[in-house]
Parts: sequence; C-alpha cells; structure tokens
Amino acid sequence: MKPDDSTITPQEYLRIRREAEKALREGGGLGRFPTPVDDILAAHKLAVADVALDAGILRRFRMKAKAAIKRAMEKVLGLLHAHEGLIFIDRTVRAVKQSFLKLHEGGHAILPWQRRMYAVTEDGELNLEHEIADQFEREANVFATEVMFQLDGFLTEARDDPFGIKVPLRVGKKYGASAYAAIREYVRKNERACAVVALNAPEVVPSDGLRATLRRVVPSPKFRAEFGDPNWPDAFTPDDEIGACIPVGQKKMSAPRTITIVDAGGGEHACVAEAFRTPFNVFILIHARSTLGRAA
Repeated sequence: MKPDDSTITPQEYLRIRREAEKALREGGGLGRFPTPVDDILAAHKLAVADVALDAGILRRFRMKAKAAIKRAMEKVLGLLHAHEGLIFIDRTVRAVKQSFLKLHEGGHAILPWQRRMYAVTEDGELNLEHEIADQFEREANVFATEVMFQLDGFLTEARDDPFGIKVPLRVGKKYGASAYAAIREYVRKNERACAVVALNAPEVVPSDGLRATLRRVVPSPKFRAEFGDPNWPDAFTPDDEIGACIPVGQKKMSAPRTITIVDAGGGEHACVAEAFRTPFNVFILIHARSTLGRAA
C-alpha cells in the first residue's frame, strides 16, 4: 500500500485552507467551473511551461542544483522552478490529473512557509530533511485538493443526492477533477462511516483468476472512529467479499452489495460496497449500513 500522502494536523489544515480560500478569491475561482486552475496560478505569477517535463529538463535542473535537489522516489510528474514562476508537467498524464499536478506544484510556491524553502532548494543552497520534505508534499496535496474542490463547494453539492459512488463521479467532473480525487474527497469530508478502497488495475493470474493489489484506503473520520484500522489484505481476488465487487469484462461499475467489515476489536459490521473501474484503478466505496440513511 502506498504511504500516506495527505494527513496533517487540524491546525495545519486550517492554515492551508485559509491560503486555499485566498488563492481562490484572488484567482476568481469561486463558483467557476471547472475550477479555473490556470487563472488561479496566474494570480500568483505562476504559469505552466510550454515545454513538457522530460528527461532533458530534469537533467538540467539536477545538474544546476547538484546534491541539494529533492528528488522524487518514483517517476517525476511535476516540477516547480520557483525563481521563474514556471511549473513543468508530464504531458503524458491524463488532463484531469495534470490540473491537480499544477495546483500541487503551485502550492509549493503559494504557501508562504514553503515559498522560500523551495526557492533556495532549487538553487542548491539548502538540503531539506526527509521529514520536512514529506510534510511539504502532504501540505501541497491538501492545498491542491481544497482549491480544486473549492473548499466545501463540492461536498455541499454532493449532499443533494442519495449516497453512492455515482455522486462524486458526476459532481467531480463539474469541478474538473479525476475520478480518484473526487471519490477521495467525497469520503474524506463525509459525516457517514465510509471509506474508499483504491486498488491498482486488476491482473489475470492463473491461481486466482483475477487479482488486484491494494493502492490506498481513505476512511472518513467516522469510519476510523467506529472501525479503527482494519487489517486490509495486500491484494484482493473474487474469492473475498471486496474482490468480488470488482467490475469484470466491459463493466465499469458494480451494483451495491452487502459485505462484512471486522473492526480492530474483532466486531463485525454490515456494510454496503459498490465499485467503479477505470483503466488504471478500481475504487470500492464502502459505507456502514448504520449510517446509510443519515445526511452526508
């Protein structure tokens, strides 16, 4: 399972939310759809470079920064040149994901306490500690999410419909968000006991027929309070309740079905699960029956 990429303290969240609201207002983003990412960046003198992020650009920046550059452990998808106010994006990434990447990189320049750190890091004058760098990445993710979904605008609209996986998909498209970002936001701020189990694209294997490895689990606060941290397996197959929810063949969605979730204390809870599949991931939305009829 991928490491946590967005958990911060309540105090840190409020601090970032204030900056996100300010960025939305200065960029004229509130109430405009899809969220006008480029206008918001432009209000802070940031622009997306005309050239795509590639190996040559990375090599040039790394040579300039030498040992002080903060390198990504995986494939680099975005890069901020703070001094020039330029954001470089991997253009092979889907358009909806590029929007989030732009806001993430912009967050490094817009959040006041990050601005100076990233500027001097670019010039190779300061080597950030691993813990600080990870903190900055989580903060930038939260900033990008708050701006993309216009603070509580997305969830306020989502509350108008009965709870279900189709809701974030429909509303998220209006805001210009990816399916993953929309479902995640739907769960993250929801008042119900719910969670999204994000799986990597299923693979056909001789022993299990179908196998999907776990990417990440995002619970709502109430889900975490009621269930703790269930012992999620590393992979799912059609032989288990969650794996059986994975849409197969040409299907992109699976109908709601009852499953049982065991909490940290061994107690069993009746839940409902439904799934949506993209070419890259499967998202399984789980919610406790006990909170199904309550407002989200």
